Amino acid sequence: MKLNRKTIYSIALVVVVCSGMLMTATCRYTRQLVPEIVHIQEEDSIIGTYQYGICIDSLYLADHTIRNGETLSLIFSRLGFDARQTEQIIRAAAGILDPARIRAGMGYTTFHATDSVREIQYIAFARSKTNYAILDLTADTVNAYEYTKEITLRRHYVEGVLHSSLWNSLRASGADPLLALKLSDVFAWQIDFFDIKEGDAFQVLYDVAYIDDTTVVNIASVQGAVFTHRGKEFVAIPFEQDSISEYFDEEGNSLRKAFLKAPLDYYRITSRFSNSRFHPVLKRYRAHHGVDYAAPVGTPVKTIGDGTVIAKGYEKGGGNYLKVKHNAVYTTTYMHLSKFEKGIQVGSRVRQGDVIAYVGSTGLSTGPHLDFRVHKHGTPIDPLQMDAPPSEPVKPELQDNFLLAKQQFYAELDSFRVEHIGQRTEAIASLLN
Repeated sequence: MKLNRKTIYSIALVVVVCSGMLMTATCRYTRQLVPEIVHIQEEDSIIGTYQYGICIDSLYLADHTIRNGETLSLIFSRLGFDARQTEQIIRAAAGILDPARIRAGMGYTTFHATDSVREIQYIAFARSKTNYAILDLTADTVNAYEYTKEITLRRHYVEGVLHSSLWNSLRASGADPLLALKLSDVFAWQIDFFDIKEGDAFQVLYDVAYIDDTTVVNIASVQGAVFTHRGKEFVAIPFEQDSISEYFDEEGNSLRKAFLKAPLDYYRITSRFSNSRFHPVLKRYRAHHGVDYAAPVGTPVKTIGDGTVIAKGYEKGGGNYLKVKHNAVYTTTYMHLSKFEKGIQVGSRVRQGDVIAYVGSTGLSTGPHLDFRVHKHGTPIDPLQMDAPPSEPVKPELQDNFLLAKQQFYAELDSFRVEHIGQRTEAIASLLN
């Protein structure tokens, strides 16, 4: 029997009510989109097992960790290479293995011949989770090259209802709480994530990047989401036009607007726009034409839109500050900064979401925070009440393609929800039996 969305959600409500009987029920599901490749095969016969692109069938592998104070010279010396060989290896690897970036705790693997001598054939230095510097020592001259591990994407699904914060709700559902930052980017122009409420709900399809089958690299992308905030449903459907992928609502309007909702990620508002606020330092009432975001020193501050830096400096009240002119109408100011981002100067062009500075407590301040201000035609306005015009909607000639993408998104969302309902129903039935 085919279930429509209303039927599915009705069943979901019943299951959610019953699920209080379950102490360990999960709300996160995974599907693998790309099959893992472990061995290279020819018909039914395995002809080789590879690691870092090296056939290891006849090799012995040893994993190592760089120690405190170790340099490349000390590492190669400890591995048994003499001074001439060490110099040759370091010179050959200069383009891909920077000695200045060697740090204690970084790992590397040596590949040895399986004979009695166990001579080292290769060395693989980890530069990141996916990127490696490979030293091939099998020839008379050292060959150094880069190797990038294959990444596997798996589709995940998570849903939940907020009882405290989005971060905690995601973690309780078994998802990586860093997904909260991804969602704040997707809905940055629709939802003020400083103001999400208990009872808000979310459904998210997202891809996670894996290496070695089980090691998570990062959350690759959000592949669609529904976020219910204050009783209103916000939908994000990914769609590409003009070779640019962005998110659209159900009518095909872009979720991207001229300005971000906030210049920080996930920190609380301590003071709002007011014409008469009691100043905590001056101990008197005065206008406060901005919004204060409390955050630790060093928290990145982002420009809420494209623009040009027109002022940078220090003033007694606002401390270190930056001012960005976005267009003929809007200007934004960022105050009490601890420091500026490297390269930011008067005249610098900045793009929406660029880090331009860092939270501090300079000037007249009782603690680390950002004082964020917006001027429209030179007049201060409440940043939390600012309207931002949308960007270009789906083009008329692409409407059919967008309709198909929307249908596919809802079909996949419903499919995951059916699995979710089925698994929880089975769990409840097993408890009742």
